[in-house]
Amino acid sequence: MCSETWAPMRHSSTRELFDYWNSRRGLRAAPDRADIEPGAIRKILADTFILSVDETAGHRFRIAGTRVCAAFGRELKNESFLDLWDADSRQSVRNLIAVVTGEATAVVGSACGMSTAGTNHEVELLMLPLSHRGRTNARVLGVLAPRDAAYWLGACTLGPLSLGTLRYLGPGLEAPPIAPTARPEGRIRHGFIVIDGGQT
Repeated sequence: MCSETWAPMRHSSTRELFDYWNSRRGLRAAPDRADIEPGAIRKILADTFILSVDETAGHRFRIAGTRVCAAFGRELKNESFLDLWDADSRQSVRNLIAVVTGEATAVVGSACGMSTAGTNHEVELLMLPLSHRGRTNARVLGVLAPRDAAYWLGACTLGPLSLGTLRYLGPGLEAPPIAPTARPEGRIRHGFIVIDGGQT
């Protein structure tokens, strides 16, 4: 079960990526894929991902950071993003991606999953629209990062995720205040409207 109390953008990677994405888009609905410079966000690359928006293919990972991959114990490139979610959450995640890309809306939320060690862990999810080759609904840029100190990375892996509380960042795209917390640390340090219960 995901925690009922959740402060959006608690993770520093979420805040940093949102601020960078917002600065790169300017007056546009979304920045272009070519506008995203990995070097500018190198400190958070391990927590980031890019999805290729394709409903029939399950919205596959184009890029998945090392900490994202470590959380699930495998390389995620070319895997379906939907396959990371349990059956109850999968349709809600499909709907979220449709909103992010179709309405150029940012979404921040929480999710949780049971590890192979039998412990429940929460992660923070950020999804942002990216344009690509003139299409505004072609890519999703995001963060998937443990909410607290990721001591378990490398020792165990997460099973299917359950979607928790979500918050849409609408036309004004104002980020909520960041919750005071230390940056979560894990073993891998390199690389590249509120809705409850996953209902949309």
